[in-house]
Amino acid sequence: MLRALWSAATGMYAQQLRVDTLANNLANVNTVGFKKMRVDFQDLFYQTVAPAGARTTSQSETTTGIQIGMGTRPVATQKIFLQGEYESTENPLDMVIEGAGFFQVTMPDGTIAYTRAGDFKKNADGMLVTSDGYYLEPSIVIPENASEVHVGSDGTISVRAGGEIQTIGTMELARFVNPAGLMNIGRNLFVATAASGDAIVGTPGTEGFGTLAQGVLEMSNVKVVEEMVNMITAQRAYEINSKVIKTADDMIALANNMVR
Repeated sequence: MLRALWSAATGMYAQQLRVDTLANNLANVNTVGFKKMRVDFQDLFYQTVAPAGARTTSQSETTTGIQIGMGTRPVATQKIFLQGEYESTENPLDMVIEGAGFFQVTMPDGTIAYTRAGDFKKNADGMLVTSDGYYLEPSIVIPENASEVHVGSDGTISVRAGGEIQTIGTMELARFVNPAGLMNIGRNLFVATAASGDAIVGTPGTEGFGTLAQGVLEMSNVKVVEEMVNMITAQRAYEINSKVIKTADDMIALANNMVR
């Protein structure tokens, strides 16, 4: 009977984690470049009461055994890197990656972080930065007298300054063999891990990299209806596991109250 109690408890914990993950997805439904997460589960070990293939006579054996499962456990929260919906902003500093790749951002400690959010700004020195002031890598400086900014699909950035068009730099993207292995650090940023592998840097539009579009943002890839349905199923699974605990407790109480 105690097995049922512990198995149901693991189920309640698992569904609680799933609801926490779904809540974070829904909270970021309007976050630029956000990628939804899902929780992956595994069943726990089994207690083997009778093994399959045991001899019943000298000429026969059992075709199935008896195993009792011990519940479930979460093993991963995986980022789903599906492309989000596009939103036109007509802001020349807003960019979207159409396809694979990440923008590169220089952190205050000098390390490189990666993001899908292309809502860049211009700081007092004319450098392109994130909303937190982190510099785009490689650095792009827009001249003070620039009246127009144009971003090509291949990452080439040109401006109109003094009545002339001049190229001021080229953006580079990074991609990973296993982007799901990247670690979230908040602020729409990821950092590389041993699981993701090292960053592969290249020019937009070349093999393996997406192209850039200007004046457009990639929004969250969270689908509200899908997340709400998942929330309902998680809630019902949590409720069912709690009823299993109540049922097991009632059966234990019944056994304890038996009299001759």
